[in-house]
Amino acid sequence: MNIFITGASGFIGGSIAAGLVRAGHRVTGLIRNPDHAAELKRLGIEPVVGTLDDRDLLIAQAKAADAVINAASSDHRSAVEALIEGLEGSNKPFLHTSGSSIVGDASGGERGDARIYTEDALPEPTPDKAPRVAIDNLVLDAAKRGVRSSVLCNTLIYGHGAVKGSASVQLPRLVRQAQKSGIVRHVGSGGNIWSNVFIDDVVELYRLALDKSPAGTFYFVESGEASFREMTDAIAEALHLGPAQDWPLDEAIKEWGYEMASYGLGSNSRVRGTRARKLLGWEPKHTSVIEWIENDMMKDA
Repeated sequence: MNIFITGASGFIGGSIAAGLVRAGHRVTGLIRNPDHAAELKRLGIEPVVGTLDDRDLLIAQAKAADAVINAASSDHRSAVEALIEGLEGSNKPFLHTSGSSIVGDASGGERGDARIYTEDALPEPTPDKAPRVAIDNLVLDAAKRGVRSSVLCNTLIYGHGAVKGSASVQLPRLVRQAQKSGIVRHVGSGGNIWSNVFIDDVVELYRLALDKSPAGTFYFVESGEASFREMTDAIAEALHLGPAQDWPLDEAIKEWGYEMASYGLGSNSRVRGTRARKLLGWEPKHTSVIEWIENDMMKDA
């Protein structure tokens, strides 16, 4: 299969692209920075330089490919519209990457009621997350336009990426702040809980979804959960630092910005996903982010 993937130099997109190459597919990857081309070629990925604003390029690549994966941004509506236009009427697979902060409660790092959401019972999004949910729905509705579209809503992803220098979104920010200050911190009390998943298991799910996912299907991608206090305690141990400390939300926002502090690091995002297991036969191999932090996080660091 000839696959076009956006975000090919990133943590998620690059890992998926490399995994699909290993599985025998031909992969073309969109990158913004031409300096990343050599790294993609090392992984067997054919680079295409452009941005998510290059509408004509996205349409042309979608038309030429047998399948498309958007792993560059969950929030760039015009790029998604262009990819759907290029795929319309083809019945080709289109996998769109979303994130489970769409159910985040912006609790300020507190556990609160920490509700668990399922694929069949999604809440009304907060005003901050309504645009992302609207894009997810646009992708799902593309099934009515002859696109075998699916939304893969990832939780906190951990692990090492295939592309050199790439990193996941949440845990590396905690680590960098700790290395800079000498203190591991979490937002609020760190009682907030996130579902999580290992990057290699994510790659396998995308591979399965390309082959098997029915049109118009939404998946939560998860295989475990942990509180941020549990994760920061494990990070402190791995970095040989003192106990993790509470951090008021307003101070965390100064370090990480509103979006990351309030949602990525300071909310509860607890979900359960059954569709990938039932429909696609997905069997995640890793279920403990704490074990990974303790045993593998600092490898190759």
